[in-house]
Amino acid sequence: METQTLTEFYPKELKDVTKITLVDGSTGNEKTISDQKGVKEFLAKIKDTEFIPDQNQEKRTGWRYSISLYQKSERTFQFTLNEVDEYYYHTKPDLYPIVNTFYENLDKVEE
Repeated sequence: METQTLTEFYPKELKDVTKITLVDGSTGNEKTISDQKGVKEFLAKIKDTEFIPDQNQEKRTGWRYSISLYQKSERTFQFTLNEVDEYYYHTKPDLYPIVNTFYENLDKVEE
């Protein structure tokens, strides 16, 4: 485990992402970004965020937001604000305010 950015974690090209879903861990509500301007804007804000491995890798429960990236209808990557591929991280800068602002400004709620 080493510090990586979202760009380094993502197994494909971020420029090819066509849709992003954000799920609120406290309500289960899901919101979708599917217009290309919104997708690119969101990714631009988070792509260089550093995921720094936590010292404590003990199993945890719950999460604030889950983020899924899609290329067409295929989900290509999924992570939470503090977990990628079953490892725990903290982020620099903190992803929560970025994701929370996007989530709060999205209109569509899918249940």
